[in-house]
Amino acid sequence: MGWVEAAKRAAVVKALEEVRDARVVGIGSGTTIELLVSELAAMAKERALELKLIPTSRQIEAAIAAAGLTSVDPNEVPGIDLALDGADQVAMPTLDLIKGGGAALVREKIVDAAAKKLIVIVDERKVADRLGRGQVVPVEVISFAHRLVMSRVADLGGKPTLRRGNQANPIVTDNGNFVVDVDFGPIEDAHALESRLKSIPGLVETGLFLGMTDRVYVGQRDGEVRILEAK
Repeated sequence: MGWVEAAKRAAVVKALEEVRDARVVGIGSGTTIELLVSELAAMAKERALELKLIPTSRQIEAAIAAAGLTSVDPNEVPGIDLALDGADQVAMPTLDLIKGGGAALVREKIVDAAAKKLIVIVDERKVADRLGRGQVVPVEVISFAHRLVMSRVADLGGKPTLRRGNQANPIVTDNGNFVVDVDFGPIEDAHALESRLKSIPGLVETGLFLGMTDRVYVGQRDGEVRILEAK
C-alpha cells in the first residue's frame, strides 16, 4: 500500500485548484483532509489568500490552527463557497457517498450540504459500483437510545455494531453521541434506506451522503488523478 499516500497527495494537490475565488471553505475530517490542510496552508501563503475555514471536527480544527490558518464557526459567515472532504466510499456513477469513518459525519453533512460546491478527495480503493459493497454505514446515535436504534436498524436488515475505542469504551463524537456501524451489504436503494433510518427515534444522522457531490478527485495507483463528475 506504499502508493496510497502518494495517490492521496496527488489528488489533494489537483483538487486544490477548486479553491480559486472561494474564501469561506468547509474542511472535512480524516487523514486525507489533514494532508489537504498542510497543502492548503502552503498554497494560501504562496498566493496571499485570506481564507476562512470551517472545520468539521476538533481534530481538524487543531490541524488548521497548527498550519497557521484561520478557523471560523459556520454561524459567523453568511455562506460557504466550497467544501473539501474525503469519503469512505464513492459510488459510480452517482457519486453518492458513505462517510463517517472518522466519527464526524453530522458536522460534515451540515457543512457539505450548506456549501455551494462539494469536492471529494479519495484514492482509488474507495470507488465502488454500489454503496455498501464491503463498506459499513456509520450512523450517529444519542447514547440514551443506542440499543433501541440498533434493534430498529436490525429490523431493517442491517447488522449493527457499536463503535468502540482502544479501551473498549464506546467512541464519543464531538457532539457527545455514539457511533453505530451498520453492515447492510450492497444497498439497492440508498434513498429509501436513508429515509427509513432517519425515521428511527434517537438516530441523529446517517453516513449516507446522497446527491450532494459535485466532483471527485481520485488518486490512482499509477500516479494519475481521475476526475469524476456527478451524473
